[in-house]
This record gives sequence, structure tokens and C-alpha cells, in this order.
Amino acid sequence: MAERGSRRAAADAQRRRQSGKRPSSRASAKGRTERTGWRLWLRRLVLWGGAAALLGALFLGLAVAFAARSLPSYSALKATQPGQTIVVRARDGSEIVELGPSYGKWLDRNQIPQVMNDAMVSVEDRRFYSHPGVDPIGLARAVYVWITGDKRLQATSTITQQLARNLFLNSNRSFDRKLREGILAMALEAKFSKQQILELYLNKVYFGGGAYGVDSASRKFFSHDATHLSTAEAAIIAGLVKAPSRFSPTADVDAAVDRANVVLSLMRQQGRISASEAEVDPSAVKLKKDESQNSVRYFTDWALPQLDILLPETTEPIEVWTTLDTGMQQAAATSIKANVPGGAQGALVSMDRDGAILAMVGGTDYVTTNYNRATEALRQPGSAWKLFVYLAALEAGYTPEDTVKDVPVTIDGWSPRNDGRSYAGEINVRTAFAYSKNTVAAQLGNEVGFGTVASMARRFGISTPISTYPAMVLGSSEVRVIDMTRAFAEVGAGGNSVEPYGIVKVTTNDGEVLYRHEAKNPTRLVPDYVAAGMTDLLQTAVSTGTGRAAQIGRPVAGKTGTTSSNKDGWFLGFSSGITTGVWMGRDDAKSIPSLHGGTAPARAFAAYMKYAVRNRPVEQFNTELKLPEWQLEPDDEQMYGNPDDYYYIDEAGNLVEPQRPNGDGGPGAPPTDPFPVQGEQGAAGPTAPGGRRPTDDVTQAASDDFLNRATGNGPAPAPTATQRPRPQPTALQPAAVPRPQP
Repeated sequence: MAERGSRRAAADAQRRRQSGKRPSSRASAKGRTERTGWRLWLRRLVLWGGAAALLGALFLGLAVAFAARSLPSYSALKATQPGQTIVVRARDGSEIVELGPSYGKWLDRNQIPQVMNDAMVSVEDRRFYSHPGVDPIGLARAVYVWITGDKRLQATSTITQQLARNLFLNSNRSFDRKLREGILAMALEAKFSKQQILELYLNKVYFGGGAYGVDSASRKFFSHDATHLSTAEAAIIAGLVKAPSRFSPTADVDAAVDRANVVLSLMRQQGRISASEAEVDPSAVKLKKDESQNSVRYFTDWALPQLDILLPETTEPIEVWTTLDTGMQQAAATSIKANVPGGAQGALVSMDRDGAILAMVGGTDYVTTNYNRATEALRQPGSAWKLFVYLAALEAGYTPEDTVKDVPVTIDGWSPRNDGRSYAGEINVRTAFAYSKNTVAAQLGNEVGFGTVASMARRFGISTPISTYPAMVLGSSEVRVIDMTRAFAEVGAGGNSVEPYGIVKVTTNDGEVLYRHEAKNPTRLVPDYVAAGMTDLLQTAVSTGTGRAAQIGRPVAGKTGTTSSNKDGWFLGFSSGITTGVWMGRDDAKSIPSLHGGTAPARAFAAYMKYAVRNRPVEQFNTELKLPEWQLEPDDEQMYGNPDDYYYIDEAGNLVEPQRPNGDGGPGAPPTDPFPVQGEQGAAGPTAPGGRRPTDDVTQAASDDFLNRATGNGPAPAPTATQRPRPQPTALQPAAVPRPQP
């Protein structure tokens, strides 16, 4: 019994122990759940975030401290000058423009007008005097806009950040660059005072037009130093920093005035000027006329980029000596402005016989538009393209005297028409070119081959795409003015290549020559007789043809060009070693009813060339055709002179000597045979030169029909409207037999 009672007591005790553990286990599980919930993660986030922020602040502080120790001294920063200064000189050595950084006098903080300080702070960094280099309020606003909107993260740089970027960094929009910019800005704030930072900024910030610093900008735009800036002038200068080219008063006065009014409004809102001061009129400010922003900039914009190829990389100041003639440049700009139709633009390129560019005009006003139509615009040349058609024809064997027919023709479904829809019938090549007959150009291009015409244009420097459809002979392929001018110059050079160039030499300020232009040996593009024949045609076009308005009182060779609907007008020509090309038209390629190549462009050419050649001797053109032997008929020599002076065979087969009025072979004198003949006397048939008589078993080399046509004695077939019409054959150009090649 006792044993049973003890077992029961042990069981009860065990149950009591088990029942006592269960509540403890449940409470423990509940506590563990609470500790692993959101409160735990919040606590961890706070702890880890605080630690990360602490480490970030420590890293930032170390970075700023290290950057501050590495910064140059204030005097060293004052002495640094960004960019490269380039002085451009004309062919006579005179300075025509200075490009690159332009620095005025360094102004200490007490020399800079307070209104200039206030204007800059108002528009660029309103909390400049309170932030540590980076504006936390502005940064927070940028982050908020980025999170709530669909724009990318953008934060306006403070004045200190802009200074750090200008002094040490580039303008890449990357996160890494912005981070370094912020660190350097805080380092600047740590090392220098606000007054020093603002002084550095105002003396180094870029204001456009090559002007760095407020003094340079004031001298450039207002013709006086910055120590006497008015409120309106300070507002104009402060407004330039955001977009120097867009708000420049020399480029767009209205835009500069509008921006200045924004600056004045901000200054008034921030209490930096009174209401009466905010009412000043920026448009009343007298601006300095910028002589550097004239037509010469078209030339420098074309020439100076070539320095990247001509020179090794250098940042030292250099002087660039060019081929530009300042007098000719002024005459060129004046001639374009005086003759261009209203609403149109004009371009001119003039080069010497060696390719030196003497003048270049890319538009009527560089300040209004700096687009260079002389070197960049692609326009159809119209009939000026016929230069290449007739060069190909002359090289194939035509001469200016050859007869062609100006009649309606159709080539592969295309029917060209002349201006005025008139047709002259039989004319020679010279007349067809002088009066720019489209039907004749189409026939010539069809005969020599449109691909041949395209190849000729390529040979003469046309680098733009060229169509080989039949209409290409009338100038449907777009070209550049400088390329067409070069082609005409190469004709004027006797068919030799001409390479346009604008830089003669480049030197340092100390006179060390870094580059010097070396003339290249010219390449023969066409035989000299082809160039002479082409010059003959070009001279006739000016003296009696469509280019009569280009006459200047001395020999001129040139060609007009007018495109369909009068969208483009051209005149290109040469005289006394100078070749000039003129183009006029609208940038939107709309029609100009009064525009023809023989009117405004030809008059502008004449006005300029009268000045350009005034000090040069008069030069006569070489138009003498010295044809190669392959182009001469074998019997041409015997057809010269009076036919009565030649020996002949009478009806009986006897040789009859020509009768001379005195001396040998007079009337009644016995005939003397100067050509001894082998064989039987009196044999039938004529005697060939050299005493040989054709025998019955020798066939004639050419048919009688061909011989009649080749010598001009037979009727010429009239051109028909076929797919490949040919001009009327002449003694030098038979239609049915291909010409031998030189």
C-alpha cells in the first residue's frame, strides 16, 4: 500500500511540474515573436542607418578635408587661365580676329560694384551666403521633384559648385562628376571666405564671345571696364551665365533684354534693389558694335577646325596666318548684301590660282545666322553643271566649232526644254553653251554617257552624291559652293588640279613656326586643249551669252546657273587668276521669281571682281586648240588652200600640173609628174599621195557615204526623238564610227 501511495505521489508531482512549464513556454514564444516583428526591424534600420550616416559623414569630412588640403592657393587660382587664345591674321599680317579666352583686368572684391554681386547671387544662387558649398534645400527640392514627378534628378549648382567645375572639372552630366563637384565646392568653402569665392567666380566665369570675367564682358559688350557697371548692365551680364550664346546681346538683343528683366525681377523679390531700380530699361543700354562678329567669321569657322589635323595637340597661345584678303572680304560681303534679293541668302567663295581662299561669305549677316552656306549648304547648281557635260564632250572629241542641233529631243522618256521653249536648229557648240541650250547638253551627255559626266565632276573635286539619270546634265545633283568654285578654278588653271586652302602658317607668340603650308604638285585633270576649249566656251558665255552681266572690262570666263522655279541662282567664273563663285537663294528653298544666274549673282560677281582684280594685269585667255593627232583627219593637210593649186588626173588618166601665173607650169607647159609611178602609164584611177594608185583588187577602206558625211559634203541626218539621239556629225566627229581614245 505504501509503495502504491508513493508512486501516486510521484505521478502527481510530475504532472505539477509539467503543468508549471507550459505557461512559461507560451510566454517565451510570445516574447520571441514580438522581438522579431516590425519594431525590431525599425530599430535595426535606425541603428544601421545611423551608423551608415555616421560613416558617410566621416568619409565626406575626410574627403573634403583632403580636397581642401590639396587645393591650390588663392593666388595660384587667380593666375590660372582656361582655354587657348588664337590670333587670326590676314595675308598681309594684320590681325582680323582674336578667338578663345579674353581676359579683362582682375577686379578685387572692393572694385566689383555691389550691384554686380547682388545680380549674380540673385539669379544664380540666392542662398549663397548661408550654405556650405552645396545647397541642401535646393538638393532636397530636386529629390522631391524627382520622386513625385517623371523628370530626371536635377539640382541647380551653386556658385561655389560652378566655380569648382570651371576650375577643376569638365561639364559631363554624370553622378561621379556631380559628387566630385560637391566635395570640391565644400572644400573651397572650407578654405576660402565667401567674398573670396565670389571674387574668383566673377573674374573667371564665362560670359560668351570668348569673354571670361566681368571686366572682359563689360569691355566686350559695353566698351568700358566693369568698375562702373549700371544696374541694367549688371543685369545683362548676370543673365548671360545660364546660356552665354543664347542670351548674348551681340547675337540676340531681345533675348538678352528679356533675360535681364528676369534678373531685375529676382533682385527686387529678394530685396537687393528697390522697386524704382527694378524699373530700369535694359534695352536702353548702349551696346558696343562687335567687329569680330562680321563676315570674316565664316572664313575662320571653316579654316580653324583644320588646326586639329595640321597641328599636334597644344594649349599654348598661337597665331594663325591665313590667305584672307581683308579688302576683298569686305568687297565680297558688300557685293552680296547689295545684290541679294529680299528674303534670300547669298554665298561667295573667291580663290587665287593656287587655291588660296581670298574671300569667303557664308550669308548676309553672321550675327543673324552663322550657318556657312559657302562650305556647308547643298544646293542644285542648275546650268552651271554643264561645265562637266561640255568638258566630257570636248575630251571625247568635240570642238567649239562643231555643229549641233538645238531641237526637241526625248531621252528615256525625259524631254528637256530650253528656257523660253525656243529652239535654234543648227548651231555650233560654242553658241549652244553660251546660250545654255538644255537640249544640246542633254544630247551631249547622252552621247558621251551620263556616267562619264559624273566621273568628270568627280575628277574636278565634286564630292557630294551625283545622279546618273538623264536630267543630271541640267544640274539636279546638289553641290557646295566651294566645290563648284574649285572646279572652275581648275579649268582656269589649264586643266590642272587646285587644292583650296586657308592657312599659310601657324606660329607661337614667340615666332616659332608650328606649321607651314606646302604647295602640292598639281595633277593633270584634262588635256590642255580640252581646258582651252572649255575656256573658249566660258568666255563666250560672258561676252555674248547668258552671263553678260558679269563683264568687268577685261576678259572673263564664266557660267550662269538657274534651277527650276528659280530656287537657286549661280554665277561662277575667273579672270586674271582669280576664280569666284556666287550663289543666291532661300534657306527654305522656296521660289524667288526674279532670281536668275545672269541677274543678281552675275552682278554680285562683277561688283566683287572689279575690286579683286583692280591691281592685277589684264590676262588674255588661252583658247587656241592644239588638237592631238588622233583627232585630225589624215587628209586634212591636203584640203587647205585653193583647190586649183593641187595636181589632178585628167579624163585620159594623165597627170596635170596646176597652172601658175608665173614660172613653172604655165599654160602650155608640158606636165611634169612629181610622183613617179611604178607600172603601166595611163592606168585608170586616181593617184594617191605618195605616187600609189589603187588597184582593182584593193577594197576601199570606208564607204562613199561615210566619206561624204565625214568631209561635210553629204546631207546630215536630222536628230530624231529617240532614246539616244546624236548631234549632227561633222568632219571631226563622225556619228557612225567610234572615235579613238587619246
